[in-house]
Formats: sequence, structure tokens, C-alpha cells
Amino acid sequence: MNKKRSSLLEQVDTPSLLLDLDIMEKNLQQIASFANEQQIHWRPHIKTHKCVEIAKRQIALGAVGVTVAKVSEAEVMARGGIADILIAYPLFSPIKLKKAVALLPLAKVTVAVDHPQQAEWIQQYLAESSVVLDVWIKIDSGLRRCGVEPGRETVDLAKAVSKHPNLRLTGLFTHAGHSYAADSIAKIEEIGRLEGQAVAESAAWCEREGLEIKHRSAGSTPTFRFCGKVPGITEIRPGNAVFFDAVQVGLGIATFEQCALSVLGSVVSMHGNDRLVLDTGSKSLSLEQGAHGNATVKGFGHIVGHPELFLSRLSEEHGMTAINSATELALGDRVQIIPNHACTVANLFDSYVLHREGTVVGEWKVDARGRVQ
Repeated sequence: MNKKRSSLLEQVDTPSLLLDLDIMEKNLQQIASFANEQQIHWRPHIKTHKCVEIAKRQIALGAVGVTVAKVSEAEVMARGGIADILIAYPLFSPIKLKKAVALLPLAKVTVAVDHPQQAEWIQQYLAESSVVLDVWIKIDSGLRRCGVEPGRETVDLAKAVSKHPNLRLTGLFTHAGHSYAADSIAKIEEIGRLEGQAVAESAAWCEREGLEIKHRSAGSTPTFRFCGKVPGITEIRPGNAVFFDAVQVGLGIATFEQCALSVLGSVVSMHGNDRLVLDTGSKSLSLEQGAHGNATVKGFGHIVGHPELFLSRLSEEHGMTAINSATELALGDRVQIIPNHACTVANLFDSYVLHREGTVVGEWKVDARGRVQ
């Protein structure tokens, strides 16, 4: 990004969260086109952007609903007009169930389980009501986080869920987050294929035993183009692909030119040949350097147009980089930084500053930021 483009954003204070609408729209169109080509559904995870306006644009492009990680995110999306919501997180406490059930007049809400006792507790909560809640089973396709094993263990849980009159088993899903530790596109492709097979084959097991599985959902941002081609998969759920970030670039999934999100910062201090200080510390960029074993990023963000600089250290309000003799940056200059992980950075800001080719065109709230479960 050249100085002319940055200069068009001089009216914006720093640090600010910038969203390039042209790039975001291209990213969304590519996901929608892939889903259409494969004749499968698309249910994006909104924990990346946490924004009703972006979710509405995803729906307008053909998404059948959204995926959330928290009940609080579901509340924001439902009240914002999103009518089909998967809460992709084990949910069984009475407090959370009360909030989820309260959304049913506004949206179809599907909850997740990966243990028979969770299903029992949900049934107990609903037993005195007429509510029938859709349930999806989470399968572990290799991340070793939540989820039952594919195959027989999935079938056993499916049978347990199906015994409860207030629960309606409608789907299986997984998340291959371990793809973030892959060291090649070939490895990501293999993980994606196995991810899709874990769900599709488990669904086939269930149906051989008389348990209908309507929805077979998979697809992290690195893997959705691979698992989405597995026969039997009906849906993909990429989240980060709305923006992309430095981790996705490191994985080879995207280029920096495809990264829609950046943090606008200013050079606030310089000290000889020692260091240059930006106003983009851990409260703007987060301290994350990759998820689930990813080691493809170096430092704490990619400073656009300045490959000679390395953002090596963050404190809360300060971002430090060693001064390189090749840099032309001076005190007061502004830079755009592509974050390592867009999801955590979006959660640090109240709003997106929208721009097209560097010209500010509006602002959207990060509606569900910082909310508890």
C-alpha cells in the first residue's frame, strides 16, 4: 500500500481498524462461488467479524445462516435479523439454554453436543416445555479438542440424542483447526479430505442404523476448498476467509493483497538507529502469533509496504520495530498493519472504518465484541 493510499486516511485517528470493502467483497464472492459450484451450503462463522452488517452481506450472497461460538453472539445475530444460527460449542448449562431458547421466536437455533450427558441435561431443561431443539453432534477430525470419534462413537451418541423427545438430531459437524499447523498446501489438502470424510462417513454409519442426518458440515478457512469437495458433505463454515490475515498468508491460503483487514497506526517515537515505536500495541494487534501450532508468522503483524521493518515487540500501547537504514518512515508517518490473526484483532475494536481504495466510506460496529459466553 503506497503513501498516496495511506494519505487518504489522514482523517482517521490511530490506532483504527480498517476494512477494505472491495477486498472483503471479493473474498465473500469467492466463497459463495465455490459453494455454488459444489452445490453445497455455506454457513460462515461470524466469530471472525462479529458484525451484523457483514453477516447480512453473507446471507445476501447465499449463506444459509451463520455459525457462532457464543450464546451472546447468537443473541446479537438473532436480534440483528439473522434467522438461522448454529451455536458450535457444547451448550448445556441452564443459564445458557434459557438464553438460547429465548431466541427461538427470532431465529432457528441449533445447539451442539459431544457427550451423552450434555444431551440429557438439555432434555431435562426442556422436559416441561413444548420446545424441540435442533441438535448437531460435534466430531473430532484430528484437532483433539471437542468432539466424539468418527464412526461408532458418533453413532452411539446419535442414538442417545434421538431418544430424547425434546431434541431433534439434524446434523454432524467438525472443525479441522489442526490444519493451522500444516507445513504445506498438500498437507492442508490431506487434512481437509480427512475432515470431510470424518463427517460424511459417520453420517453414512448413522443412516445405516436408521438415523437420518440432513446436515453434514465441515470446513475451516484453510480446508473448506478441500473438504467441500468430499462426497456427502452438504455445508462449509469458513470464518476467517471473510478477511484473511498473516497466518493465512503464511499457510499459503491467501496473499497479503487478499487481506481485507488492517490496523492503521502512527509512528509516535524514534530513537536513533535503535527503534521505531508505533501506537499499535497488544490492545490493537493482540499478542497472538498463530493458532493450533502455526509458526508461519514472524513478529506481531505485517507492516504493509515496509518489508524492511519487523514488528518484534508489543506492550499494551506500543509496537516496537528495529530501525532499518532502508526505511523512509519518519515521526508522525502512518502505516497499515495486517494482523497475524484477524479474529482476535477485530474483537479489540468497537468499529470498522470502511474504505474503498483508501477513501473512507463509512463505519460499522463490531456488534458482538468482547461479550461473555
